[in-house]
Amino acid sequence: EATVSLVPVPETKAMALLAYDDLLTALSDVATVLEFDPAAVEVLDDVLLDLARETTEFGALVDETVPEGAGSVLLVEFYADDDAEGRRLVAELLADRAPETETAADPAGDGESEADPRRTDASVRAFYAAEAHADAARERFWKLRKSGLPILLSRTTDEKHISFIEDTAVPPEHLPEYVADFQDVLEANDTFASFYAHAGPGCLHIRPLVNTKSMEGVDRMAAIAEGATDLVLEYEGSVSGEHGDGRARTRWNRKLYGDAVFELFRDVKSAFDPGWLLNPGQVCGDLSSTENLRFDPDYEFDAGFEPTLEWDNDNGFQGMVELCHGCGGCRGPQETTGGVMCPTYRAEDEEILSTRGRANALRAAMSGDLDAEAAGEEFMTEVLDLCIGCKGCSNDCPSEVDLAKLKAELQHEHNKRHGTTLRDRLFANVEWTAGLGSRLAPLSNRLPSLPGARALLERTVGIASERELPTFTREPFEAWYAGRGPAIPESEADRRALLLPDTFTNYTEPAVPKAAVAVLEAADVHVRVADAGPSGRAAFSKGFLNLAEERAREVVTELAPRVEDGWDVVVCEPSDAVMLQSDYGDLLPGADADLLSKHTYGVCEYVDVHRLDEELPLEAGGEPLVYHGHCHQKATKRDHHAVGVLRRAGYEVEPLDSTCCGMAGSFGYEAEHYSMSRAIGRLLFKQVDSTDGAPVAPGASCRTQLGDREDAPKPDHPIERLADALAE
Repeated sequence: EATVSLVPVPETKAMALLAYDDLLTALSDVATVLEFDPAAVEVLDDVLLDLARETTEFGALVDETVPEGAGSVLLVEFYADDDAEGRRLVAELLADRAPETETAADPAGDGESEADPRRTDASVRAFYAAEAHADAARERFWKLRKSGLPILLSRTTDEKHISFIEDTAVPPEHLPEYVADFQDVLEANDTFASFYAHAGPGCLHIRPLVNTKSMEGVDRMAAIAEGATDLVLEYEGSVSGEHGDGRARTRWNRKLYGDAVFELFRDVKSAFDPGWLLNPGQVCGDLSSTENLRFDPDYEFDAGFEPTLEWDNDNGFQGMVELCHGCGGCRGPQETTGGVMCPTYRAEDEEILSTRGRANALRAAMSGDLDAEAAGEEFMTEVLDLCIGCKGCSNDCPSEVDLAKLKAELQHEHNKRHGTTLRDRLFANVEWTAGLGSRLAPLSNRLPSLPGARALLERTVGIASERELPTFTREPFEAWYAGRGPAIPESEADRRALLLPDTFTNYTEPAVPKAAVAVLEAADVHVRVADAGPSGRAAFSKGFLNLAEERAREVVTELAPRVEDGWDVVVCEPSDAVMLQSDYGDLLPGADADLLSKHTYGVCEYVDVHRLDEELPLEAGGEPLVYHGHCHQKATKRDHHAVGVLRRAGYEVEPLDSTCCGMAGSFGYEAEHYSMSRAIGRLLFKQVDSTDGAPVAPGASCRTQLGDREDAPKPDHPIERLADALAE
């Protein structure tokens, strides 16, 4: 029989963040904090916080949440019956920690956790405190804590924060002395570790920095483990307070449990598993903690080619391939995880279609862990075939694995060795293809409707017969503007902007750049059309990196001097804007590309950053809109601008926490990828259809996917809605 105690689900929760000068000071306060009966007490140290500041996803969060100079923080959570009780519990804690506190960090309970500094007297260890009561505010605190491990494993060096003593536990009142002694062990072995996680029960996650690719590093790992085990025994703790005592701990279990208990383990094992077939060698066997390492002294890496792109990390291309540590964040469902990563996994629920699956397959192939015959170049190409290049992993993955960039590099190498298909060449040179379609319009628009035309196109070129094809305009935007010229004289303008046309809006949706001109000129901007050629986005995405570099060089050569002369560069298509803002640095690292990056804007970003709309006569009248952002802008944290501008114009805007639309440039047109494209798209369709607003999307691919549905109008670009709101 067993007696089970039931714990009621708390009605509400409340949190406090306490900042300290260093880790040992924070740990010295844990025992006192526990006297307030919190539900959780978590600790973060300076190693983790410093690494988090360097990541794309968490840098801003740390800067906004943790005060400068903090060497460690405690996160304290309380369960309460109602909001008032939660606030009282936090207030009592803070009064003891920070008696001069005057206001709460989230007094309105609106999800905004304004972190007010709270200096304390000399007797109180915490020098700063903030509190959070609303769900959104608490989630900001927990987001940083829950991503501690992926942040630690974002290092691209051969030295990694290895898991082999990561859940030792001692009574919480002994934590300061225990950690101080543990740091001595680390110092004696010429390394350091991060100490974080469950301070309340005394179970810290400890991740020493070790290079297991060297024999010296493996020996260091064993020495640290032995020293840690001795400390745990000294402080009457456990080698494994949470995760188990198998592979990594077997070597130390006899010392920890004693001969009598260890032999009893073996007797029980023999009784239930006489042949010792299950988990052989573990717990009560002879398995060493230095066996079965992902990276060991025999590990070798050979990509089989010299990378073309700039890989700005400690180990270059290899460092990126080895970066995934397997946390599985890319496997989260849209409904609970949100974000972009990983759309193909969300559509099909297959491991190989996740960021983790692809990254680990590449690493295994390039390190010889897979059969050489099976893991050839074609295998690596196939692994990345269904990666749609959304860049979601470069932002959403806590370790910032960038599969889109890896795919471009590998596709480029494949193209060099095996040549390219007609379809790939047409898409890589899409400006030529679209230009021809425009010159032949309206004939080019009628051809797909001829009997058998779509089937022929699929058989010969590989364009999905089910997909609606673009409609070309006879007069491209560039031709329209050449006949019109600027309406605001340069001498009377507040700013000067070069509008860089992208292929699709130039040849198929000229209303978009025309709307951009209307809005910018209404804001007294002198607008010129940049004569710089295509951005190279299409070539980059198809792995034509030499062509992409050529395109990038032409754009940089033309626009960098203009930028230096005070011009801004504005782009309507997000993927082209991000090409200039981010990807040119991988193709053409240097001062000119950096200068152009800093002065290139998406069109709504430009309006928002310079607050051009504040002087415009905008009258949207509260019309509801649902906004689907572009993956590339989300990856570079530039997706919020359109929502802000539309709201100030008077629209009621609901931004979707959506994944990629699934179109992904040419991907959704390709016959073998059409079904995957639609499977991903259905995730977005469901979100859009559950709202009452008219959809808007800045990406041409997104508008195509959303509009390619029965009885579904093609969405507008946000700049079109802004132009519509201009008072007559």
